[in-house]
Amino acid sequence: MSHSNGKALRSVGTRPVRPDGIDKVTGRAVFSADFNLPDALSGAVLRSPFAHARILRMDTSKALALPGVKAVVTAGDLPTISDEQAQINDQPPDFRDLSANILARGKVLYEGHAIAAVAAVDTESAQRALQLIDVEYEVLPHVIDVQQAMEPDAPVLHENMITRGITPAPTRPSNIASRHEQIHGDVELGFSQADITVTEEFTTQPVHQAYIEPHACMARVASDGQTEIWCSSQGQFMVRAYCARLLAMPLSQIRVIPLEIGGGFGGKTTVYLEPLAVMLARKSGRPVKMEMSRADVFRATGPASGSYISMKIGARKDGTLVAAQGILCYQAGAFAGSPVRLGCMTAFAPYDIANVKMIGYDVVVNRAKSAAYRAPGAPMASFAAESLIDMLALRLDMDPIELRIKNAAREGTRTAYGPGFREIGYLETLEAARAHPHYSAPLGKNQGRGVASGFWFNIGGQSSAAITLNEDGTVMVATGNPDIGGSRASMALMAAEVLEIDVNLVRPQIVDTSSIAYSDLTGGSRVTFAVGMAVTQAATQLVAELKQRAAKLWDVPDGQVSWRDGCAIAIVDGSDECLSLAALAAQAGKTGGPVAAHVSLNAQGAGPGFGTHICDVEVDSDTGRVTVLRYTAVQDVGRAVHPSYVEGQLQGGAAQGIGWALNEAYLYDDNGALLNPGFLDYRIPVASDLPMIDTVLVEVPNPRHPFGVRGVGEVPIIPPLGAVANAVSRATAARHVDLPMSPPAVLKTMQRAARRRR
Repeated sequence: MSHSNGKALRSVGTRPVRPDGIDKVTGRAVFSADFNLPDALSGAVLRSPFAHARILRMDTSKALALPGVKAVVTAGDLPTISDEQAQINDQPPDFRDLSANILARGKVLYEGHAIAAVAAVDTESAQRALQLIDVEYEVLPHVIDVQQAMEPDAPVLHENMITRGITPAPTRPSNIASRHEQIHGDVELGFSQADITVTEEFTTQPVHQAYIEPHACMARVASDGQTEIWCSSQGQFMVRAYCARLLAMPLSQIRVIPLEIGGGFGGKTTVYLEPLAVMLARKSGRPVKMEMSRADVFRATGPASGSYISMKIGARKDGTLVAAQGILCYQAGAFAGSPVRLGCMTAFAPYDIANVKMIGYDVVVNRAKSAAYRAPGAPMASFAAESLIDMLALRLDMDPIELRIKNAAREGTRTAYGPGFREIGYLETLEAARAHPHYSAPLGKNQGRGVASGFWFNIGGQSSAAITLNEDGTVMVATGNPDIGGSRASMALMAAEVLEIDVNLVRPQIVDTSSIAYSDLTGGSRVTFAVGMAVTQAATQLVAELKQRAAKLWDVPDGQVSWRDGCAIAIVDGSDECLSLAALAAQAGKTGGPVAAHVSLNAQGAGPGFGTHICDVEVDSDTGRVTVLRYTAVQDVGRAVHPSYVEGQLQGGAAQGIGWALNEAYLYDDNGALLNPGFLDYRIPVASDLPMIDTVLVEVPNPRHPFGVRGVGEVPIIPPLGAVANAVSRATAARHVDLPMSPPAVLKTMQRAARRRR
């Protein structure tokens, strides 16, 4: 491998021990639940037992009178958010909705909706105080299913919700928050040219990100209003900005200190407890610590959206795709904001199709507000699209990878959502999958092989990095993005590459909001690309500064000094001279003081990501139980900065997607109460459920990054739903269109198909 300047790479592409590994495996890493302050109070939240109800009356006086209780807050303690304050530059989130989500205003909209919070001297007192809060409800009809929520006679969650995106605007409120339309070409003309059409309807259920660490935080408010928040999130600047907007505080009053994060996957890109802890700390005058139980996490935090999708594709006899259309209906949860638009954009992005029409509906239901989950919106849409591609391959008696190769998006292909692709590696993933031994391995009885592909945009965004040369010649790299995918290691490797030093001399740090300039949150597969760009530029600036310092010491022109192997090099008075980092650091006081560099940027040019997965399954014909026998994930990763981390991303995404396909779902009773709010009954895959997941890293460098980086974290969760469904469908000779494919569901579909064949 080589750098964009032609130099062979020495650090990027290697596999050093992860910088945070020892602390985590020895238990020294500090997560939010581990963090304590003297005199801290225990915070607790009262949550609704009903899926939909009006709050007629709430009396907190008995709770406040309980010995040990120091503060109680309700929605009345939150500032009112005006129309102008609801959104920043018309971008999500809607802060009025976010405010009503952290504490219900007037109505509760899902079981687990927070309605009050207390702070007391210990957990037991806080829990007793919750029991003393007297709430009178008027229970209302509820709706859980997305299709039922769209019916004209469905219970309406928000009396002022008029569907956006429809002209003329409706006159009656409904649960359809918005309609999105995406048109590319002439879909009617395209279908008129088709020799074969394939149509199907699909459903998926909401699934949880299943991060191991529940939400927790600590807040402390000084007498002058200065506020400190310790929390595990996907962005300390996000927490600062959201708390400031929700609580009408200036940003300068809030300092957010990031602690270790025990998984996020998109589920920690918003706030739940942090504003409550700040309000309680402000009222009580003491620090307040809050933690969610696992049941709270399931009931009250955002899962990925469930969906109903109707989709159709048309092709010529030779397999050329000529048209595609779809209607996507996504559950947003209790407030608007599902990722249905992203589903419309990503569904057919891997393919060069001249005519595409996608319509998306964002629908509210009586469930917790949805949140991001690795490539939000894409897995469900891809499941439908890739199932149709597989159905078409069967109709044409064509190899499913060959069909994809024939229609694959390439450099120059104009996407259905607008822009044209530049350098992409989708075709290379297909060719690598076709050449992999897995694809030609024999299958046994009741076994099937499925293939599916996936696409994600990847993004850049606002990012900051600072590099400091320590007095002993070691280097500190500071960034403002929590590490949820190996970014500490990738930052250290890129800095070491530019400085031409051993990576063990570089110490990456994730610092608080008062220690570095603003950075967007960790999400969108952006950090290694965008923050890495800032780190690379900062390291380049540091090298330039060190060369100038060396020139001063040698009294030679700056241009006479070069940099090699972590040293400033020059010919001085006819002899070769070298000053190491340690030597330059030791003499920094003589040449201008401490040596550091800081870069803030808005990174552009993120390279799209593509992946192709192969899945083999065996289905028990008596029970419908699906066993995953073999799984291979192939992905264009641009340039693997730390290949072990990249392989882990692919394996983790595949495991999560397999769970989504086979087991995971929220189950509700007739009253809208969640039946499985814990990992005992919410079934995620464990090690014994899966084979070793093989990975193939295809490297088509992104030329708009100095090391060719593309984001890799989100693509891996997109193909598994389709790959597993296609494998199960081929193993059973029956098309499976509803997720999860639990044993009873698989058996039912097999029996129905058998009756049709008779």
